[in-house]
Amino acid sequence: VQLQASGGGLVQAGGSLRLSCVVSGRPITSYLMAWFRQAPGKEQEFVAAVTWTTSSPYYADSVKGRFTISRDNAKNQVYLQMDSLKPEDTAVYYCARSLSYVPGMIPSLFNSWGQGTLVTVSS
Repeated sequence: VQLQASGGGLVQAGGSLRLSCVVSGRPITSYLMAWFRQAPGKEQEFVAAVTWTTSSPYYADSVKGRFTISRDNAKNQVYLQMDSLKPEDTAVYYCARSLSYVPGMIPSLFNSWGQGTLVTVSS
């Protein structure tokens, strides 16, 4: 299975970006798709996740009300709509896939990862 993330870029504070992640390869139904991010010098951080079949969303407190995660089963894609961006949202964003629920959204328990896409928010 391969994950390909895209959509990053440079945006001013208050602006918006939409990240996309396409899943290709073996036709195994994912249970959970997630976005993580890692800022320079910081630990990897959970951002949002969505269950593949029921589309139930999960968000980190830091992005609630600003980010929206969604998925398109037919296209095997998951999206992260990011609004009201802040400079502290600057990071490399990664999509990840799990075949089962991940308690605590622990990164090491996800099965597959994309290569990351850089989001830079200027003040």
